[in-house]
This record gives sequence, structure tokens and C-alpha cells, in this order.
Amino acid sequence: MDIHESVFPSVSANLSPDDLRREFHVAGLFQPGEAHLRYWDTDRTILGGICPMGGPLALPTPAEIKSTSFLERREAGIVNVGGPGTVIADGVEYRMANLDALYLGRGITSVSFASQSQDSPARFWMQSYPAHLAHGSRHVVFEKTAGEKLGSAAGANQRTLYKLIHPAAFPTCQVVMGVTRIAEGSVWNTMPPHTHMLRSEVYLYFELPPGRTVFHFMGQPEKTRHLVVRDLEAVLSPSWSIHCGAGTGNYSFVWGMGGENQDFADMQRAETGQLL
Repeated sequence: MDIHESVFPSVSANLSPDDLRREFHVAGLFQPGEAHLRYWDTDRTILGGICPMGGPLALPTPAEIKSTSFLERREAGIVNVGGPGTVIADGVEYRMANLDALYLGRGITSVSFASQSQDSPARFWMQSYPAHLAHGSRHVVFEKTAGEKLGSAAGANQRTLYKLIHPAAFPTCQVVMGVTRIAEGSVWNTMPPHTHMLRSEVYLYFELPPGRTVFHFMGQPEKTRHLVVRDLEAVLSPSWSIHCGAGTGNYSFVWGMGGENQDFADMQRAETGQLL
């Protein structure tokens, strides 16, 4: 099969830092008492930052998606990166502790979010993709999720990966999500990096205290670029882009993917000798 490539991977190598951030960096979604959505045309992804404060926040249905409810033709994965809260979906209440995940299937008509305490509000990160089937909703308790130890202290990439929403646990149409936590003393979230020909990915960085940053590397392996990322900021990774980063200290991030292949191991490694 011949691959008809877009010109944009080559164009992105020459973008100014401001233009690069405009294309691939997402910030400002978590505002107290508000729900903010961002549409990314790659894989028709919708990202959401929902931070309820004084009362429940309803999941909005933007006019742009031309549906009677947000999940009429979509599914959503949600990870709480804040304090304890609740999600109510068609009358069913899910109590969401820190780093708990929730999968909401196609066809749910009403979704609202609430925080247990205004002093420690919940922060719900959402990734949504088109869905062709209606799968049941699932609440994933982080404390009951086994983590996979990866990397080494010698490589400065010791980390624990938690698969929260994935096909080995329960079926979804596209969305696959999880959390990776970098160990104290390590800085890299992966090395060597990789690309995904059959899906796109989004990283949401969190647990970065003030003054701490992550240098996120992206682009084609032979034409790498970087973005400076801070707490509760995200990076968009199209299928042709590597995605890895190094921080000024340890941190955590939510990774979420959508596309035609949900096989976690389906990736194209870019060895360090290949990177430029």
C-alpha cells in the first residue's frame, strides 16, 4: 500500500516556537467552576477540562458536534487528576477519588460533575472520540489497579505505568487511557520514543509544582522539536510525531489514545541514534 503523506510533518519542522505551541500545546482548560472543551480534528478528538466548584457542572453539548447530547455518537474516557468528586451519568453516581477513571459509552444523554470539597476540587480530564457501538460505562478504581514498573534509575526513567481504560479490561470503541508516574530522581517519561501509525495520542502533564517544567519532545524522529510544558497542560501527538519528555524533577501524566488500533504495543520505535 502506498502512503499518501500530508505535507504538515515537514512543515512543522520549520514552525516558529509560537506557531508550534499554537498547533500542539493545550493550556487553560482547567478553570475553577467551569467546563472547557477543545476539538482537535485528528481522529476527531475532543478534550475536556472540568473543574466543578460551588455546584454541579453539566457536560455541555457544543453546537459544532451537531447532536442532541454530547455522547449521542461518542464515547469518553475521564480521569480525575484533582480532589475527590462525583460524576453522574444518566442518574448513576460514580464516586471518583484521585486518579480514578471512568468510561462513558455512546448513548448516555446526561452527564454532570461535582467536587466533594471546594478546598480540594476535583479536576476531570476527558478525552472523547466517535463511537460506532454502545458499550456500558465502567468505573476504574486507581487504588485497585496494578502498575507496571518500567525503566531504571540508571537511565533516569524509572516509572510506573497504569492502564486504566484498555481492551484487556473491558471493550471500548477507540479510547485507551492510563496514567504514568515518574519516580523521584528520574526525569524521562520514555526513551527511546516512538510513533503510532494507526492512532493519535495526547499527554496531560500534572503533579508539577510551581517552577517545575517538562521539556516535551515531538516531531519526526529526524526533525525533533520541543515544547515547554507546565502543570495541567497537554500536548497533542499526531500519528507521525514522537512523544517523550524530560522534566526538571519527577511528575505524572495522563496518556490517552484514539484511532483504529487499540493494541498498546503497536508502535514504531525511534532509536536514540536515529534522533536529530
